Amino acid sequence: MKIEETVILVDRDDQEIGTMEKMEAHLQGSLHRAFSVFIFNKKGELLLQQRAEGKYHSGGKWTNTCCSHPRPGEPTLAAAHRRLQEEMGMAAELNFVFSFVYCAAIQDDLVENEYDHVFFGITDALPIPDHDEVSSFKYITMARLAVDLKENPGDYTRWLAICFDEVMNHYQQLQIADGL
Repeated sequence: MKIEETVILVDRDDQEIGTMEKMEAHLQGSLHRAFSVFIFNKKGELLLQQRAEGKYHSGGKWTNTCCSHPRPGEPTLAAAHRRLQEEMGMAAELNFVFSFVYCAAIQDDLVENEYDHVFFGITDALPIPDHDEVSSFKYITMARLAVDLKENPGDYTRWLAICFDEVMNHYQQLQIADGL
């Protein structure tokens, strides 16, 4: 039996205004807090995961290293570390990079309406994915991903496509700062 998960409802300034069961929030399109983790190896390649087919939406699509929602009372950074371990079986130092708000119809009458906090991490540790969450993973250069997102947009999650340009801007700054 799957545990019912609760998300944190927020306003456009990321101020908490309540909670809601996760599926109900996606059916109603209620704005809620989320996070997206992008892990790079020391060669500067991004670790992508392919979502398991059994996920409640976007199954089989490629996306960033991991993404989810913090639980009520859970700091977003702590939730990002928790889900990185649960989904990908790995740990890394994570740094907050930026936030964005997006709303996108995904499938089966579900709507992603999220205030999404983006974290970057760098590690050469190899993932040990939970196959209930992740069917596969791969490392890809940001340049190759930029091309593939344009050529094969249906292979990727909506949120990855929406935030990619901003992720690329911050990645380029990271390259300069860390010599990736």
